[in-house]
Amino acid sequence: MCRHVSYLGPPADLASLLLAPAHSLVEQAQAARFQSSGTKNPDGFGVGWYAPGDEGGEPARYRTDRPIWEDEAFPSIAAGTTSRAVLAAVRLASPGAPVEVSGNAPFAAGPWLFSLNGVVHGHFDGVGDELRRTVSGRRSRGIEGVTDSELLFALALDRIDAGATPGDALAATVGEVTARTTGKLNLLLTDGRQVAATAWDNSLFVRSRPGPSTWIASEPLDDEPDWERVPDRSLVEVAAPGTPRVFRL
Repeated sequence: MCRHVSYLGPPADLASLLLAPAHSLVEQAQAARFQSSGTKNPDGFGVGWYAPGDEGGEPARYRTDRPIWEDEAFPSIAAGTTSRAVLAAVRLASPGAPVEVSGNAPFAAGPWLFSLNGVVHGHFDGVGDELRRTVSGRRSRGIEGVTDSELLFALALDRIDAGATPGDALAATVGEVTARTTGKLNLLLTDGRQVAATAWDNSLFVRSRPGPSTWIASEPLDDEPDWERVPDRSLVEVAAPGTPRVFRL
């Protein structure tokens, strides 16, 4: 089912953002507190980040099919990497999906990073094929693997290519899926300057702090009281600097 998190704010090292908090991404991978499907996310992880001062640039990524708690390389990378915007996820593969790097968020295209915390029901039983037939040739050619996550990213990119805002693109993508099937559809999208996310049958929290900095995450990274749960069937949008806005879907 996965856990994911995004950050927009003053530059900080990845270790302090993702590994140091009391309920870090490592803890969420081993003992998630709000996950509706199990508590472990052992099927790899990924992190995408944007360099400070590189406005509009493409993000760097680190992805592996190893559990985050077994990865020996990432802690040193994280300690030495500073970023102004981050999207990271730990993965529990959906039934039928292979455990391989191509299935791990964040997925990337140009300046965009994307993650799905959830599942499209029936993806491997025809729904995925039906959805893929609606994707443009350009975006279809960019799909590397077989996951529902990457397919939803392509659907959202088509809408952005047509002029939609990130929030509108995610809302339209949820609509494409729910017109055909059910699912848990927490989508997360950023270009390093803005973030959009949906809460759809899965947990989502938001946190804003002076600075300003904003977190959007499947669950709080610590026990501080300033995390707010996003209502189900909602869309969150935030631009840096800015205050998150929440809309009902």
